[in-house]
Amino acid sequence: MPQSTPYVHRRPFALAVLFGALLLSLLVVPPAAADDGPGTPAGWTTRPAGGGSAGEDARPYVYLEGTPGTVLQDRLSVTNPARTPLTVRLRGDGPAGPWFRFAADTVTVPARTRADVPFALAVPRDAVPGGVAGEILTVGGGEERRVPVRVRVGGPSLAALTVEDVEVSGRTIRYALVNRGNAPLRPRLSVRAEGAFGTLLDRQARPLPLELAPGRRVELTEPWPDAPALDSVTVRLRVTAEGGARDEAAASAAYVPPAPVVGAGLLALAVLAVLGARAYRRGRWRTGTSAAAATAPAPGPDKQPAEEERHLETAGAES
Repeated sequence: MPQSTPYVHRRPFALAVLFGALLLSLLVVPPAAADDGPGTPAGWTTRPAGGGSAGEDARPYVYLEGTPGTVLQDRLSVTNPARTPLTVRLRGDGPAGPWFRFAADTVTVPARTRADVPFALAVPRDAVPGGVAGEILTVGGGEERRVPVRVRVGGPSLAALTVEDVEVSGRTIRYALVNRGNAPLRPRLSVRAEGAFGTLLDRQARPLPLELAPGRRVELTEPWPDAPALDSVTVRLRVTAEGGARDEAAASAAYVPPAPVVGAGLLALAVLAVLGARAYRRGRWRTGTSAAAATAPAPGPDKQPAEEERHLETAGAES
């Protein structure tokens, strides 16, 4: 007996597989296709303007270049894929944050729309040549996005460094360094001290463990553990940095042992006290003698001195 063909039995199975696949595709619908409904839209993005709509050839950051006093312009793209409008706030952040200017600090992007927001960056007239980093901060729906911004400030570089307020106190030398230019500096310091009998300290130039930003002032100390006990010294500091920056300053100090000074002072006071007492006693003795001479009674006219009486008695005896 011939077997029946399996075609009749495979058709219900194929329909079942097709129906299952269709049901599975309906269950895995992407959330973006669903209705967002009321509330804050999610999934929004912000990036530098330009490039394809899907992000091809997009810039990783905003790059601007100009000289001090110029105003640079660019655009920022905010994409809202949701079905409700998106309101975002814009502001600058980072070292270059105060340089940003926006036409409006708050922008509303319609649903399923990409908006290009223009902005400007005003380079200050006193800006230091070199690189400055910043960010554009976009806040909306309780979330934030950041777009990096790199600014290159052109112009001549000026290196200027001063050493100020040098002071010698005991075993410590105090001083201050000030960057008077518009370029960051890594200073080097040399120290030399001269006393009454020659050189007491000679430290060759060495780099200090710091980088001095333009306009920055820093107060430092230099130890001097073997400072003299008795001498009059002059300490001279010399600082140098790249770009030809250099300066020097000096300060003087007297080193006197405290114990001998106190002893000499007490001895001087004692000598003055003795001399004063002697002078006082002499003055009183002279005053007493003068007073006694002034109060003694003068001899009367009928009374002659004892020597005259003895002379007369001797003459009578001879006659």
